[in-house]
Amino acid sequence: MTKDIIAEMDDNALSIESVDSASDMTSLSDDRINDIIEQLALDDKAIAKRIFQDDLTAQETADFLSKITQEERKEYLEKYPEYIQVESYAHLNDDLLKNALDTLSASDVSYIIRDLDSDDALEIITILDEERQAQIIKKLSKRTRLVLEEGLSFEEDSAGRLMQRELVSVPQFWTVGKTVDYLRAAKDELPSEFFDIVIIDPTYHVVGEVPLNKLICANRSEKVEDLMLESPHPIPVNMDQEDVAKIFQREDLSSAPVVDEDNRLIGMITVDDVIDVIQEEAQEDILKMAGVDGQGDLYRAILSTTKSRFSWLFINLLTAIAASLVIGLFEATIQEVVALAILMPIVASMGGNAGTQALTVAVRAIATDEISDRNALRVIGKESVVGLLNGIAFAIIAGSVTAFWFNNHVLGIVIGMAMIVNLITAGFFGSMIPILLNKMKQDPALASTVVLTTLTDIIGFMAFLGLAAFFLI
Repeated sequence: MTKDIIAEMDDNALSIESVDSASDMTSLSDDRINDIIEQLALDDKAIAKRIFQDDLTAQETADFLSKITQEERKEYLEKYPEYIQVESYAHLNDDLLKNALDTLSASDVSYIIRDLDSDDALEIITILDEERQAQIIKKLSKRTRLVLEEGLSFEEDSAGRLMQRELVSVPQFWTVGKTVDYLRAAKDELPSEFFDIVIIDPTYHVVGEVPLNKLICANRSEKVEDLMLESPHPIPVNMDQEDVAKIFQREDLSSAPVVDEDNRLIGMITVDDVIDVIQEEAQEDILKMAGVDGQGDLYRAILSTTKSRFSWLFINLLTAIAASLVIGLFEATIQEVVALAILMPIVASMGGNAGTQALTVAVRAIATDEISDRNALRVIGKESVVGLLNGIAFAIIAGSVTAFWFNNHVLGIVIGMAMIVNLITAGFFGSMIPILLNKMKQDPALASTVVLTTLTDIIGFMAFLGLAAFFLI
């Protein structure tokens, strides 16, 4: 008995260890990538076929193509296009995807698009320029061509671009038994994955949705309309994808039907696509706050990356000059008290960091619809008070250190007062700027950082040097 228990515990330990090791494998290791490259160097198509179709999943293939050199990537795509799983292209970064597609002929790209779900196919073709799109679309079947052309007619970042055409819908008068029989008979024509069945009336308007689990557990004689969710969630085709993601998050949805202007069913959005949207939007905001293109530029050409970052750095240069002009106004004061030049970066740094904290909280709250006209002033007030309290705390710390360091108690009081002013400014403007930009229909993540940095630098230097001129000179 004891041996059995120990053996069972050992088995459980092994299984847990396996799970832990599997969870760590979020991407291909360098050793595995090098091993794959060595095998492909043998120039054996049988080996290439085994690697890309059996050994690697579509996600792993995309990870492999992302981490090798551009020359290696081009070589493998040209040599083995028929072996690479088409789903791999849907997992590539946009810049990498465009580069990959540029190495393939229009026929090869049409082969990829033909075998993808409609939403992935549309996402891939939108990467290309219009001339290349036209060349590829000509080589597709009429049905696929019409789907893509209609998809391209929808606004960018809308539900129409996000949805897939593959879905399951049945009339409202069908029974559970008839529906189940239909699903079994049409199994080869159904989407590869689906979570809900859309219930429609004779004019193809959405009546409701039935989750698969409710369908499976119901009696065959029940009508599907009796199993419908109380509140269906049809998504207008022109709704922004951020709003779609918010609906999915708020209602905890797995999928939702998409309807046209006449409320007729035209597609389906599933949770996996919404997860991608949430991730893309979050990354875009983070990158924009740093002055980097919202799509990222890790795989972009050097000159293109340099150009995209130059404009933002140029704006930062202008704001830095503005802050320097403020310092120039107090040149005589700085010459009289050299310690001011040593202490100025401390004031500027504390204000910039405190402002970034308030800014990050505000931008996130705006992105998640947590800020409205009713609570905007409350948020700004709270961040200002937080700035005041932190300002007092750091005024005591910085003032004490400065007084001891330079043996000048008045200088300690000056930097302490400047610290309070700058941290209040940081909290106020850090929360107010993104809220104001959002009210002006501007992206709060795009311009907030540079405006905030300029204000905290200018006000911080004005406060510190102005107080120094008043008390020390």
